[in-house]
This record gives sequence, structure tokens and C-alpha cells, in this order.
Amino acid sequence: MIVYDKLWDTMKEKGISQYTLIKKYHVSPAQITRLKRNESVSTHTIDVFCKILDCSVSDIMEYKKDESEA
Repeated sequence: MIVYDKLWDTMKEKGISQYTLIKKYHVSPAQITRLKRNESVSTHTIDVFCKILDCSVSDIMEYKKDESEA
């Protein structure tokens, strides 16, 4: 399963809040909610976050084996 736990740490390091993403960068609140819930998002969304945060994909998301798949 893809998880976005690293996104929140990267945002904190860069000093970018969820409010800033919505107001300054026009990121949809629904996209932020999807990321919080570790739901699927498009590669376009990941690309946008990488540009905003000036980071790599690995700074935003990672794969973790789902316990139910074991």
C-alpha cells in the first residue's frame, strides 16, 4: 500500500501548511483529504506536490506492505 506519511514531515520541514497549499497553490481540499487517508491520487497530483515542495517523490510517499497481504 502507498502511504503519504512522509508528505506531512516534508511540508513541516519546508514550512508549508495545508492552508498554504489550498490558498496559495490552489490545491483542492479533497486532494489533501485523499492523501491524509492514504487513498489513491494521480501522478499529476504527486508531480504538483513535488514542484510546490521542491522535493522528490520519495519525500512524499512510500510503499509499505499491507498487513492483510501477508
